[in-house]
Amino acid sequence: MIDTPELTPNARAVLEARYLARSDGRISETPDALFRRVAENVAAPERRYGGGDADVTRVAETFRRLMAGLEFLPNSPTLMNAGRPLQQLAACFVLPVGDSIPEIFDAVKYAAIIHQSGGGTGFSFSRLRPAADVVHSTGGPASGPLSFMDVFNAATDAVKQGGTRRGANMGMLRVDHPDIEAFIAAKRDLARLTSFNVSVAVTDAFMQAVAARDAFALRHPRDGQVVRAVDAAALFAALVDAAWATGEPGLVFLDRINASNPTPAIGAIEATNPCGEQPLLPYEACNLGSINLTRMFGPGGVDYAKLGATVDAAVHFLDNVIDASAYPLPQVTAIVHANRKIGLGVMGFADVLFALGVPYDAPEARRLGGEIMRFVQARAVAASEALAVRRGAFPNFARSRYAAQGARPRRNATVTTVAPTGTLSIIAGCSAGIEPAFALAFKRRVLDGRELVETNPVFERVARARGFWSEALAQRVARTGHVADDPDVPEDARRVFVTALAIAPDDHVRMQAAFQAHTENAVSKTVNLPEDATRADVQRIFRLAYDLGCKGVTVYRYGSRPRQVLATVQDDEGQTRAQANGRWCSACAIPSDHTDHAP
Repeated sequence: MIDTPELTPNARAVLEARYLARSDGRISETPDALFRRVAENVAAPERRYGGGDADVTRVAETFRRLMAGLEFLPNSPTLMNAGRPLQQLAACFVLPVGDSIPEIFDAVKYAAIIHQSGGGTGFSFSRLRPAADVVHSTGGPASGPLSFMDVFNAATDAVKQGGTRRGANMGMLRVDHPDIEAFIAAKRDLARLTSFNVSVAVTDAFMQAVAARDAFALRHPRDGQVVRAVDAAALFAALVDAAWATGEPGLVFLDRINASNPTPAIGAIEATNPCGEQPLLPYEACNLGSINLTRMFGPGGVDYAKLGATVDAAVHFLDNVIDASAYPLPQVTAIVHANRKIGLGVMGFADVLFALGVPYDAPEARRLGGEIMRFVQARAVAASEALAVRRGAFPNFARSRYAAQGARPRRNATVTTVAPTGTLSIIAGCSAGIEPAFALAFKRRVLDGRELVETNPVFERVARARGFWSEALAQRVARTGHVADDPDVPEDARRVFVTALAIAPDDHVRMQAAFQAHTENAVSKTVNLPEDATRADVQRIFRLAYDLGCKGVTVYRYGSRPRQVLATVQDDEGQTRAQANGRWCSACAIPSDHTDHAP
C-alpha cells in the first residue's frame, strides 16, 4: 500500500504553495490526504452507474494508488478542486465570440467566471468585423478584433483563477481575416495582451498559396466577400518574423484539426485551449491527465503490461471526472456531457530516453515515441469502448464520424492529448510532456518570483553508476546546464544526455509529428531555438510541421523575451543557458512572476 508519495523537495514546495487545502491560511492536509480527497471525490460517480459503497471504495483506492504512486496525475484543477467547494475539475475551455456587443461582452463575462473557477480559455476572434468597418446600428467605425482582445486581457488580469492564479487565454484569428497583419504584430509590444497566447489559424489554402507564391484573399467574416488580396509569401514572412522576434504567434492548422473533428455535425472547431493541444467546439471543456512514463519502465524497457493497466484506469478516472465536475456555465455542462471528451497523454519521455541510453534526436527515439503513443491511443480507445458497454456511448455518438464509419460505440468523443505538464511533471519528478530536457540542472522561476533549482536524477544516477560523477562535474553542470563538451563525461554519455538547445530544430518537429500521428487531439511541443537561430530556420520549421502532419507549431528562440520560465542555474551570471518555454497556461503549468507564456 502506498501511503507516503515519493515526492521531491520541489514537488512538495509546489503542492504546499498551490494544491494542499488550507484552514485559516495554514496548510491542513498532507500530499497523501490530497490524493485521497481527489480519489474519493472522483470515484463517487460510480453510484450513477449502479455501483455500491464497496465499488466506490475499491475504485477510490485504485485512483489513489495511481496518483500516490506518481503513475498518473490529472490536470491541476482536478487536484486543486476535487472534494472542495469549487468542484470545477476541467482545465480547458473554448468560448465563442460573436460579432455584436452583447455577444462579445457575454464572452468576457463567461471567461471571467471560468478563470475564477480555475480553467483556461480559448477564443477565436475571427467572427469580428475588421477595424474601420461600418457598424450599421451607429454608422461609426468598428473597433476590430484587437481592441476587443485588449478588453478580454484587462478582464483576465482582474480575475485570479480560483483565488490563486491569473487566468490564461488563447487568442486565435484566421489567416484570411482582414486584420491579420495587425494581429501577427500585436505581441511585438511585450506589454500588450500579456494574458494571451496568440496563434494564427492557418488554412490549407494559405499554405498552398505560400508554396505557389500566389496572391491570397482576405475575406470579410460576415459574408466571405474578398476585401483585398495580399502576397501569401509576404504574409507568411511577416508571421515568421514575429515568431522569430517574440515566440508568437504560433500556427494552428485549422483544416487539419477539423478533418479529425469527431462531431462535425455538431459544429466546426475554431479555437484551442491556451497551450494549443486541445481543440474544442464552442463552450466545450476537456479534462486532461498524464501518465508518468518513468514509472512504466523496467529492466527490459517499457513495461507495456503496466502501461496498459494504467491507461485503463486513467480513462476510467477521466470519464468519472466529467460527472464529478461542477461546470461554471450551463452551456458548458450540456456540450461536455454530450461529447464527453477526455485527453490522456504522457510525461517523462525524455527521462525514459536517458534511462534507455537513446539520444532524443536519434531515429530510435522517434520510433519509440511513436510506439508508446500508438499503444496508449489504441488502449485508450479500447477502454472507452469498454466503458460504453457499461455506461453507454457519448450522447452525440450517433451523429459522429465514428458512427458513420461503423466503429464500435465509445464513451468519449476523444481520448488522447499530449499536454505540456509544467506543474504535473514537477509533482511527478519527471521531465515535462514529450519535451527534451531543458538542461541537466536549471532554476525554474515560479510562485511570484520564487526559484526552484532542479537537477536531472537520471543523469546523476547514471553518472554515479558508471563512475564519472564528481562534485566538480556537478558544479560544472550546475553552471552550464549540459555536458556536451565536458571531458570527464564519456562520449557516448554526452551523446545521450543531450539538452534542448543542442537538438536540431527539425528533430524537435519530427518528434512532435511522431506523437501527433497517434494522438486524437493535438500535441503541445515547443520547438526550441538557440539565440542565433535565423528567420529561415523558423520558416523551415513552420513548413516542416505542416508537411509532417502536426496540428500546430510554436517556436521559442532563447532570449527573445526579457524573462522566461526556465534558465540554467548560472544564467544570471551570463553562463550557457537552458531553453525556456515561451508560452504558459495556468491550468497546466506553473505561471511565473512574468506573463510570458507552449503550443
